[in-house]
Amino acid sequence: MNERRTITRRNALRGIGVGLVTAAGGRSLAADQPRELSGQDTLCDPTTKYPKPPFNAQSQPWPGLASKMEPRPDHGEDSYKGSGRLTERKALITGGDSGMGRAAAIAFAREGADVAINYFPTEEPDAQEVIQLIKECGRKGVPLPGDLREEAFCQKLVSDAIEALGGLDIVVSNAARQQARPSILELSSEEFDWTMKTNIYAPFWIIKAALPHLPPGSAIIGTASEQAYDPSPELYHYAQTKAATMNYVKSLAKQLAPMGIRVNGVAPGPIWTPLQVSGGASQEKLQKFGGQTPMGRPGQPAELASIYVQLAAMDASYATGQIYGSAGGSGQP
Repeated sequence: MNERRTITRRNALRGIGVGLVTAAGGRSLAADQPRELSGQDTLCDPTTKYPKPPFNAQSQPWPGLASKMEPRPDHGEDSYKGSGRLTERKALITGGDSGMGRAAAIAFAREGADVAINYFPTEEPDAQEVIQLIKECGRKGVPLPGDLREEAFCQKLVSDAIEALGGLDIVVSNAARQQARPSILELSSEEFDWTMKTNIYAPFWIIKAALPHLPPGSAIIGTASEQAYDPSPELYHYAQTKAATMNYVKSLAKQLAPMGIRVNGVAPGPIWTPLQVSGGASQEKLQKFGGQTPMGRPGQPAELASIYVQLAAMDASYATGQIYGSAGGSGQP
């Protein structure tokens, strides 16, 4: 009896050993083979994935169009593949015509959400491209142009989005004004007020109007910036608003958590968007844009799309009051 048990144990251990050798050999073979991936999962070197400086000098009237930038930004138009993470969700995104707002709109739609986008009226050409991309996903795309500096418009924006979408459970306050001024002495009260109204007042008005309609499980996402942590001297006014965004995310998250509503933020580093070519950076900085990061290049809006999706999706249900950074190796969050 003991002898039989010994033999059985020996055979079992021998089998385990063979299995381990086989598994190890399998891993070794797999490591020697190139990975066969597709879409946004394709393995590549992130330092060479997108263009690096120097960039051509270029300028556009504010707020600028992504379609006229050189090189044209990547918002995930050809690369983002959805997997149903936001099926039947209903989202409102400000600044949804370009930059991170456009990337989020495309990603949300491909994840199964209906999306309303707000944008400044002069950005209509870019906005119509986004609406078409949303509709190609079989989702509802709603264009809502207007100036966020007016409280009455922000209230109407929310009500129009709710009516068109049949509800609302994702709010992304992304729109922002950024105009570089070398000295505070060159910063007018009008420009300061415009920046504050767009970047701070508008999210306040929009969230306040939306809150009574948001069910438990809803998500609010603000777009902050590395400027909240490491402000540039020429962005004195813009940087203040991004620090305020970071703080309202953390404060509001505590206030709304008992209601089952999550509030988070995204803090990008240097991202290639129309903000840069429409007065957000000097021509000298524009040509070197992103070159100071450890990756040696600016980010593309497409590289942040999955962060917005993650913060909106229910599998991130314990994340609230968080700031998610994406800055190419710089930045602090």
